[in-house]
Amino acid sequence: MDYEPQIYPGAESVSERRRKIMDPDRRLLKLRDIPDDDVVTLLGHRTPGSLYSSVHPPLDELMEPYDPIKLLVEPSPGARAGDRMRFVQFVDSFWRPVVAPWLRARLYFNRFRGVDTVIYSGREILEMRERDVEAATRILIETELFNPARTALRGLTVHGHALRLDENGLMFDARRRYTYDKELKEVIYIKDMHARILDEPIPVGRPLTEKELMDMDITYRWDTRQYKSRTEILSVIARIAKFRINAGFKPDLMNGR
Repeated sequence: MDYEPQIYPGAESVSERRRKIMDPDRRLLKLRDIPDDDVVTLLGHRTPGSLYSSVHPPLDELMEPYDPIKLLVEPSPGARAGDRMRFVQFVDSFWRPVVAPWLRARLYFNRFRGVDTVIYSGREILEMRERDVEAATRILIETELFNPARTALRGLTVHGHALRLDENGLMFDARRRYTYDKELKEVIYIKDMHARILDEPIPVGRPLTEKELMDMDITYRWDTRQYKSRTEILSVIARIAKFRINAGFKPDLMNGR
């Protein structure tokens, strides 16, 4: 019998939202189109149109000893080409986020391949081969995983996710990488991820409305779903905590449990 992962338990809206984000078999809603060159420019790792830098020859050109694991694991396009490692980092606002750092980790591991990621309080870094990280960034910006007002590309000076929003509903950014264009009614980036000034501003779409954010909220709140109703999650978390503490102190305490 084929294994079917549960992904995430629960029948209410927040559980369903989390389940959709983490499930690689479910299609994400596309909300905007970002040109390839704009994605490359925002990342700031290479000039649009330039060749990819490599750290080793393409795998097809290498003479390597036999390894059965290599027959089981299909290399990503970037790994096959020998690309160098590069990264993208997103910051998620504390105020009704469409995705959060802890959820990004599960999203990345479920939907992408060849990833390395680290969870912080308000941000999440994703490291991949260069052409792979560009492809992943396109998905992360163009779909429902990105709210231009409260999700941000920040390679440095990432603070601000828990501060108050500005008069246009934008998340605070000490580097002022983006602003709200009142004529376009869209958020535009005037600096790349590393806070280097762009030759031309890059629009990334309109901010999502409060109604949309409430429907897409992935957090348990008094005005969405209350956390105390998550009995299965709480029981699993309590069991993990108990095992970690007791087994760390004296492993014999866990015998037969």
